[in-house]
Amino acid sequence: MVYDRGMLEEKTVLVTGSAGFIGSHLCERLLKEYPGIRIVGIDDLNDYYDVSLKEYRNEKLLKYPNYTFLKGDIADKKFLEEIFSEYRFDLAVNLAAQAGVRYSLENPDVYVSTNLLGFFNLLEMIRNHPVEHFLYASSSSVYGGNTKVPFSTEDKTDHPVSLYAATKKADELMAYTYTHLFGMKTTGLRFFTVYGPAGRPDMAYFSFTQKLLKGDKIRIFNYGNCKRDFTYIDDIVEGIVRIMEKGPKEDYNLYNIGNSHPEDLMEFVDTLADSLKRYELLPKDFDVKEHMELVGMQAGDVPVTYADTFALEKDYGFHPDTPLKDGLDRFSRWYKEYYG
Repeated sequence: MVYDRGMLEEKTVLVTGSAGFIGSHLCERLLKEYPGIRIVGIDDLNDYYDVSLKEYRNEKLLKYPNYTFLKGDIADKKFLEEIFSEYRFDLAVNLAAQAGVRYSLENPDVYVSTNLLGFFNLLEMIRNHPVEHFLYASSSSVYGGNTKVPFSTEDKTDHPVSLYAATKKADELMAYTYTHLFGMKTTGLRFFTVYGPAGRPDMAYFSFTQKLLKGDKIRIFNYGNCKRDFTYIDDIVEGIVRIMEKGPKEDYNLYNIGNSHPEDLMEFVDTLADSLKRYELLPKDFDVKEHMELVGMQAGDVPVTYADTFALEKDYGFHPDTPLKDGLDRFSRWYKEYYG
């Protein structure tokens, strides 16, 4: 495979959700490695979680002269029309979404607004202002209650078990339709349980850390009988960058980006606690088992996630492989620096 690291130089790239977890890490990687790139970031800085964390991520990007930040909502079509009329984007990466499976049980409206209407608006913009390649975040949640593992992009995804998953599946279907009708080139990326520094506080590793440091109990769903394919943020970004660099293989594409090594949830908690002890965030004699509360399965959750990344390896020569211990150590170090 010819892998030309200069293909993104001089490109103008739209990144939605640029102050989010994955979006900010992607922007920072691109801005560091490609001095000639121009990135326009969009984010509405909503209060789904601590806005100061989003502002922290965004401030790190604003130091780059070739980064432009625009606050706004992709569900606002007029806002998008103004941006697409002003800038001639070469590529667009949609990482803006209302995330979280459990949050969708109480707040379904925002998922329809951002994940469906916002995604549709972007497709319409790209239909009228064509780009070379449109990449967008899907999710491992589209596999729903599938029992065959590892999950392959060849598997059927007709039975989502949460509204969040249903919106992500709908995005893939809309992308396919627009690709077919209007000659777009689109790539959907099914991310598997992303973690790392400056992540989302609603994710298990982050919320567990906050609760353990307070001495609170953490809830372990399905009585600990869960496995998750934890994927370190740098591996997610590496996969996205490689696809941006090489370009789409077909007009319509789907890839899993996951570590292909599901971790037992109980072992994951032990690994997290050990990491927090190494960075002196927890005392050496802290007994994490005394702070666990085993409960039943949460509605919308699945017992196992497990990525088959054969297609990503075949087409782009990449397989995520950051060990969980290393990734959690980097998170713990960041957490100590950020929160003091």
